[in-house]
Amino acid sequence: MRVAVVYLNPNNSVAFDSIARGLARGIERQGHEVVLVDARTEALLTPFSYIAIGTVAVSVFSKIVPKSLEAFLRSAGRLTGKRCYAFIGRRGLRKRKLLASLMKTMEKEGMYLKISDILGTAAEAEAVGSRLRIERSRA
Repeated sequence: MRVAVVYLNPNNSVAFDSIARGLARGIERQGHEVVLVDARTEALLTPFSYIAIGTVAVSVFSKIVPKSLEAFLRSAGRLTGKRCYAFIGRRGLRKRKLLASLMKTMEKEGMYLKISDILGTAAEAEAVGSRLRIERSRA
């Protein structure tokens, strides 16, 4: 199954890049074809059966999803009914509010949110990726 791991790293944090790559490695271990997508580029997500979307707080006090991620999702093709996973990095003081904001943004696009996490390391992300239940979307 084709899976996209979409991430927005507004601070160019090496740690968050490694978290996204670790998640992709874990999903690949399940036998899926995984494409890592930087949300700062243009990409069409319609051909993917499952989508993992993640970001990290822009500042220590951030609790909202960056506008560039919202714009990316609006222009990424047909996302309605897609099964998805939300994740954020452990940076910032308002992690739960940021995660809730990300989930709300994804659901506003019609995505079917299955699970969400706050990830701290690449090893943790790889372990989570290897345990994700990825199933085909009915859309």
